[in-house]
Parts: sequence; C-alpha cells; structure tokens
Amino acid sequence: MEMIWQGITAAIHLLLTGDPEVIEITLLTLKISISGTLISLLIGIPLGTLLALKPFPGRRFALSVVNTGMGLPPVVVGLWVSIFLWRSGPFGFLNIMYTPTAIIIAQAIIASPIIAALTSAALQQTDPKLRLQIKALGTTRLQYICLLLQEVRFSLLAAIIAGFGAIVSEIGASMAVGGNIQGQTRVLTTATVLEVSKGNFDIAIALSIILCLLAYGATLGLTILQQKQQGGP
Repeated sequence: MEMIWQGITAAIHLLLTGDPEVIEITLLTLKISISGTLISLLIGIPLGTLLALKPFPGRRFALSVVNTGMGLPPVVVGLWVSIFLWRSGPFGFLNIMYTPTAIIIAQAIIASPIIAALTSAALQQTDPKLRLQIKALGTTRLQYICLLLQEVRFSLLAAIIAGFGAIVSEIGASMAVGGNIQGQTRVLTTATVLEVSKGNFDIAIALSIILCLLAYGATLGLTILQQKQQGGP
C-alpha cells in the first residue's frame, strides 16, 4: 500500500508541477493516439461499409479475418511493421523506423480491424425496411451509404472509443517500431515499462495513473458527444 500511495503522490506532484518531460511524453502520446485513430477511421469505416453492404465471393471469409483482427496482438503488428520499415525492408527507403510516424502506422493497423468490424456489425443490424425506404427516396449510392452511416452514428462513436482505447494503451507495437527513444518516441506506456525495469515503481505508478486519466478524459469526451446526439442527459 505504501508503494501505491507513493505512486499516487508522485502522480499528483508531476501533474501539479508540470514536469516538462512528463508533459512532453503525454502530449506525444495524445498526438500519436489521435493520429492513429483518425487514420484507422479512414480505413475502417469504408472497409466495414463494404463488408456490410456489398455481397461478393469470399465475403464471410473477409469478415472472419476482420473480426480476428480485433484481437490482433500489438507485438505481432510491431514485428511486421518493423520488418517492412527496417533498412533492408520494402519500405526502408522511407527512413521512418523509430519515429512517431512508425508508431502511428502500427497503431492504425491495430485499430482499423476494430473499427471495421464494429462498423460492419452496426450496418448489418439496420432494419431492412429502413434500407428500402432510403432507396425509395431515389438516393444515389453515396447518399444511401451516408444516410445509413448517419443512422448508426452512435455505434460508430462506440467504435471510435474502442479503437482509441486499444491503441492508447498498447505497448508492444510502440516499443518495437518506436524504440522508446527519449524526446522522440517515448510515450506513456513505454515510459512506464522503462521505469518498472529501473525499479522506480512510484514513477511507474504515477505514469500509469496519468495514462489512465488521459484515456478516461478522451473517452469521456466521446461518450458525452455520443449521449448528447442520442438525446440523453
């Protein structure tokens, strides 16, 4: 209990004093997680829409792959992204290994299947009568899709929350492709592991508390937006 209390005290001290390194790590964590989530939305929503609304051979197999991707281990993603971005890899010429960009790519890969699967499930659960009513209005294909997405917007917000939560808390991919370089790629998760390895459990607990507060703050904002759109209190 003493160690936990010391961690809580350290977290309060770091937050109140505005420790420059902690602020830098926190802002970088937020920047990378938001960027990864936005990219995963650009990939996941169109993919989920395609899987839900477009019948094609192998569709069930594709859905099973996407659903399996929801549990894709971050360390596996980090491994394969590292292979592709390494100097001898196919994209080694980009020289983005051990940079925030590499972490964003890995995190987008982690979140995309989650958002795609949840988007697909939400669209597949829409009332068939509603689909017919929208088509009866003489809408174009794009208008039809936009109206359906509008109908499932609450589920889409839930998908965003799930995607953000998955990447803000992951460590395997960030460590593999980012290298935990101070001032460059060190985020809250990798910094926490570093402090644990050094035996600084009070600082590790403090960083974990800050990470939880960051995750809670972001998801709280999305949840409030979701409930307001739904007309809740």
